[in-house]
Amino acid sequence: MKVGIVIFPSKKLQDQANSFRKRYDPNYSLIPPHLTLKPSFHASEDQIEQLTVILDEISNRFEPFQIKTTKFSSFKPVNNVIYFKIEASEELEELQKVINEKITADMPEYAFVPHITIGQQLSNDEHSDVYGSLRMNQFNYEETVDRFHLLYQLENGSWTVYETFRLGKE
Repeated sequence: MKVGIVIFPSKKLQDQANSFRKRYDPNYSLIPPHLTLKPSFHASEDQIEQLTVILDEISNRFEPFQIKTTKFSSFKPVNNVIYFKIEASEELEELQKVINEKITADMPEYAFVPHITIGQQLSNDEHSDVYGSLRMNQFNYEETVDRFHLLYQLENGSWTVYETFRLGKE
């Protein structure tokens, strides 16, 4: 089974991201806007049970924290992805680091860049046009993150929540 670990932002931030994603992201209908903590990897049913125990332990070690986005950015020239840049914070980076240390399946292909994708798989011309118009805009938004999610992929390619982990002691 294919699984991944993400943070879903608030409805307000998801709505803002979706206003772009429905035009520029072919995965729009497969998964809500999210911040990836651990990219997708394969796990058996037994491994998933172990993952939930590990993730529960991790979630108890972290308190809710703030995330902040201020601008649009892009991964070009690596790939034609446009995203809301999430400002780096000690808490977010530590959470991502601990998750990836404790769950060693498939190490991430890229360095951790906190972001919420709003466009991907764009042609070079389309990327230039869209990013050129968006990057001049400021997008200031801040919110508290108090949970993360273990997702799994369904046969139709869409993703759904397997389990949610609240930050802080219950």
